Amino acid sequence: MNGEEMNRAISRIAHEILEKNKGTRDLALVGIRTRGVVLANRLKEKIETIEKTTIEMGVLDITLYRDDLATSKDTPILRDTDIPFAIDGKKVVLCDDVLFTGRTIRAAIDALVDFGRPAQVQLAVLIDRGHRELPFRPDYVGKNIPTSKDMRVKVHMSEEDDSDQVIVVDGKGQS
Repeated sequence: MNGEEMNRAISRIAHEILEKNKGTRDLALVGIRTRGVVLANRLKEKIETIEKTTIEMGVLDITLYRDDLATSKDTPILRDTDIPFAIDGKKVVLCDDVLFTGRTIRAAIDALVDFGRPAQVQLAVLIDRGHRELPFRPDYVGKNIPTSKDMRVKVHMSEEDDSDQVIVVDGKGQS
């Protein structure tokens, strides 16, 4: 995907969120660090432009909730979680850049419920690449990209990277 295709996908997701939730009442977005936060910010901007209202948004760091923490060779880097509103009774849309095995989403839901009891948790992802290990299905998808398990999907967003693009890299690092 190039930047224009990403923008169209994010616009479509924003409209789908509004349609499914019948507007913005009790709606909140929560981005999973790092590029999920960028996606949530972009969705927030689009939704607020469409609806001429503001919606709440939070940032979730799932580092301590990951199930591979004990087996990881790297020292985890903890970042702030910032959910400046009560999630009780809210329709929370979790946002992430890529959905793969589902383990990140499991960790995010575990982290989220530590903040309260949302009425509903929905999932918005820019890319769904398949290969689920846990039974999660996104409510909103920018693009489905079938991959093999040894491939990687790299999402570049200008807020974090030098451009907006999605590239698929094989196991040898070739795009």
